[in-house]
Amino acid sequence: MEVTPKTPADIKGGTLTRCGDKLRLLELAQVPEKYIDDFTSVRKFKYFNTNNLWINLSTMARLLEEDRISMELIVNPKTLKPTPVIQLEEAAGAAIHNFDNPRGLTVPRHRFLPVKFTSDLMLVMSNLYVLEKGRIVPSPKRNFPTLPLVKLGKHFGHIKNFKERLRTIPDMLELDHLTVSGDVHFGKDVKLKGTVIIIARENEQIDIPPGAVLENKIITGNLRVLPH
Repeated sequence: MEVTPKTPADIKGGTLTRCGDKLRLLELAQVPEKYIDDFTSVRKFKYFNTNNLWINLSTMARLLEEDRISMELIVNPKTLKPTPVIQLEEAAGAAIHNFDNPRGLTVPRHRFLPVKFTSDLMLVMSNLYVLEKGRIVPSPKRNFPTLPLVKLGKHFGHIKNFKERLRTIPDMLELDHLTVSGDVHFGKDVKLKGTVIIIARENEQIDIPPGAVLENKIITGNLRVLPH
């Protein structure tokens, strides 16, 4: 199993643990409430599962023939607004405990590029990455080894709204942290640096004008840029 160093953006990712003489994959939904802080700590659990798996197919075939593949069922309570539901899951990586001599292989960050939320999509679409021989790789122009932490509010939750609110993806090469909450729109060719927090309160709207450079800024209130 390929694992990579955990950052604050990855605190929900599964991690490898040793139980007796077996390696097991531990997911957040399996952790008792009182140990959540330990699980999400980047110091206590320094690596997390990338979901890249290397499997000896001959061994896999033999285990299947012998009916020796057992998977742990994960019970994950969720809310499908407004109804509470229980989601039953099986993680592919959890099969690791069925194999003899399994290994966790630490790989560079660029081997792991998930897109689960629009905040992930914003990173991948930005100039933090470039296309090289058909692969998306980190841009050599960024001077920091880690990615910025991006948190987008519910107004950016669906891809349609995401595209409507971002005329173009901002320049993020020098960004450390971005939080956006509320009714916010970005104009073209915006540049973000350092820590940027933009919060539009209820019934207010913030328009970031085209070409704006925001460096270590907190923006709240109501800001509109109207055509003339």
